[in-house]
Amino acid sequence: MSPARAPLSVLVVDDELRSLETLKRTLDEYFTVFTANSAEEGMAVMHNELVQIVVSDQRMPGTTGVAFLRAVRDQWPDTVRLILSGYTEAEDIITGINEAGIWQYLLKPWHPDQLLLTLQSAGQLWRLQQENQRLTLELRTHPEHLALRVAHLRQQAKALAGFDKLLRTPGSPLNAVCALAQRIAGHDLSVLITGESGTGKELLARAIHYASARAEQPFVVENCGAMPDTLLESELFGHKRGAFTGATDAHIGLFQQADGGTLFLDEIGETSPAFQVKLLRALQEGEIRPLGSARPVAVDVRLIAATNRNLEDDVASGRFREDLYYRVAGITLHLPALRERTQDIALLVSDLLKTSPMIGRSFSDEAMDLLMRHPWPGNVRELQNEIRRALAISDGAVLGPELLSPRLLRAAQIAPPPCETIETPEAAVADETGAAETSGQLKHQLERFEAQRIKEAMLRHKGNKTRVAEELGLTRVGLRMKLVRLGLDH
Repeated sequence: MSPARAPLSVLVVDDELRSLETLKRTLDEYFTVFTANSAEEGMAVMHNELVQIVVSDQRMPGTTGVAFLRAVRDQWPDTVRLILSGYTEAEDIITGINEAGIWQYLLKPWHPDQLLLTLQSAGQLWRLQQENQRLTLELRTHPEHLALRVAHLRQQAKALAGFDKLLRTPGSPLNAVCALAQRIAGHDLSVLITGESGTGKELLARAIHYASARAEQPFVVENCGAMPDTLLESELFGHKRGAFTGATDAHIGLFQQADGGTLFLDEIGETSPAFQVKLLRALQEGEIRPLGSARPVAVDVRLIAATNRNLEDDVASGRFREDLYYRVAGITLHLPALRERTQDIALLVSDLLKTSPMIGRSFSDEAMDLLMRHPWPGNVRELQNEIRRALAISDGAVLGPELLSPRLLRAAQIAPPPCETIETPEAAVADETGAAETSGQLKHQLERFEAQRIKEAMLRHKGNKTRVAEELGLTRVGLRMKLVRLGLDH
């Protein structure tokens, strides 16, 4: 087993102290986090600490995030730089990408899971950059190793992207989806993958690509819901130098980067009707025109698109073009939500536990029951985060329910048990006559459960009521009232 790697360092710069504290709390579990509430403080941290990732607000007193990250790029070019802002001016975004080398432009309000995934990807990018630099030096004297290295990496990519990576049991509804996907993978059909966020749409798209004749060519990904039209057009079609304000360098678009391979457009349903016209033209004609260019460029790509929207409803309402819909939906594959394939949860949990450095870890029966009963609105992605969280804060081999997140435990309090009760006439009579008694019993059971949860949290945080309130989703006043009501305030 490979040794555990030290967490990477993240610098967060934001002039809003409350936002800064929330970001630090979200990232602390996975990164070493430094904070600064101004560009000046940020630069001081950069001089004193080794920082791999920088996340900066865009609008700050006296400067902008782009200006700050441009200065960071000049002195520490290897850092991965991101903007986190509530403003979406296209010119700011383009300037940031071109002048400050910003990797991603994230929008407020942000979702904790999505932010963590983005920064984990940024960390992976930083490590890959370091590995690339090392290999570049190595290959200057041994260029014959390069071909072997590329072939090895391609085989690794294939191994990580097969249909077997969509974990499922023999009775899973996911089996029919994967069987159909395997059948059509070798045909150059465009594919539309539908399903809720977190169900594994990109994983399925990769599996289709690597099972196709295009497997030796690029697989390129773009999230259409993450940027405005102007930037999306530049990202997909490319632009020439000077094509617009801030275009200081030429940029090869993703259509050209994917030439001969597969282009995966996630959240295609979020594109505007105006952009849909340009995308349709590129798909129909098999060529794109980079911004500022007088000549079209021929491209050969297989399109796989994904959405969590009902595009048929959007077509009916006029929000999504009908002609584009039929162009992208050569065949439609729908991924079921995790709550529709609960038989797969135990297998997914078992696979995720294999990532723990401690061999033989498992969940207790009570904890597994809670995992099975949770509706998982975030699907497999939410389950992954839940397991990683439990592994990070546990010390023993058996993971109990106290390690699960407050959100999951709160949902379990109101969720019905996974069984169905058939009421008899005698039971109905008993229910009428004993309603008050049953209600009282339920109240006492809930109070005992609530008291136990609070006791466990107080022990974990050594009596720190502020942290206990945060974990349980309460205010300090709300926690104090519960402590008094439950007789725990002593």
